[in-house]
Amino acid sequence: MAYTVQLLVNALPLAALYAALAFGYAIAFAITKRADITYGALFACSGHVFLLVSHMAWNTLFLTFPAALGLGAGAAICLVSGLGVLIGWRIVAPLAKISPNALTVASLGLLLVLMEGARLAAETRELWLPPFWNGPVGLVPGVAVTLTVLQLVNAAVLTTMVASGALFLRRSRWGRYWRAVCEDRLAAEFCGVHAAGIAASAYGLAALFAALSGILATAYYGTMDFGAGLVFGLKVILISAVGGHYHPLKAALGAAAIGLAETLWSGFGPVVWRDVAVLGGLVALLVMRQQARGVG
Repeated sequence: MAYTVQLLVNALPLAALYAALAFGYAIAFAITKRADITYGALFACSGHVFLLVSHMAWNTLFLTFPAALGLGAGAAICLVSGLGVLIGWRIVAPLAKISPNALTVASLGLLLVLMEGARLAAETRELWLPPFWNGPVGLVPGVAVTLTVLQLVNAAVLTTMVASGALFLRRSRWGRYWRAVCEDRLAAEFCGVHAAGIAASAYGLAALFAALSGILATAYYGTMDFGAGLVFGLKVILISAVGGHYHPLKAALGAAAIGLAETLWSGFGPVVWRDVAVLGGLVALLVMRQQARGVG
């Protein structure tokens, strides 16, 4: 029993990470209506910038460890969010109106540019952060069920991001404009909404979610692999489809369920087959859902 409870508790950080990534991705997808693997590259790029700047601040500027991490996190947020706005304004918004394939091809090119740029900036070195905030915190009295301080912080921050984002989309004027552009871009423009600006800012907001998620994931795992952009780009497209690409909160909840499934498989099944089983089951689920819609 305690083992199962520990697995469920272990799923919290991963489920929160997937939820935040899916939430941000759905904000952009609802505008473009196009699959976009660039989002995973922005996530990985944030982790790489966080590592590189923190490494430079510690070894060259001789800052304290918290100050080095803070400088790295600030640089990653500013750079990736700025890239998101630029990509949304100059690439995504124009190409989304041309053809379904144009944005997909461009996203692949952007993915390669960001991945190779990160690799060259790091001189093909895999940098690591030292462990921190890794002390266990007991969660259930009388039972050996724990999470580290960093796991609790990550889960809390990522969950707060999703909740705050959902509230912002629901209550703000920008959220109303965003929903209008998602439903009918031309009608929104006739009503005075600057659709191109909303599209660029939506991609920037999605990039902010990717940046924060990349920083927290890198702090937790200690590093960010150069190929993570492609892996997470494809994975986010699939996991966010569980709840629906057009609804950020539903996409987040569906992605959180996938994080729970991955953790349970790791605890009760062979770990080497985890991605095959989870993603294979996800593809089968999406195919059956699409067939059911076609029949209906």
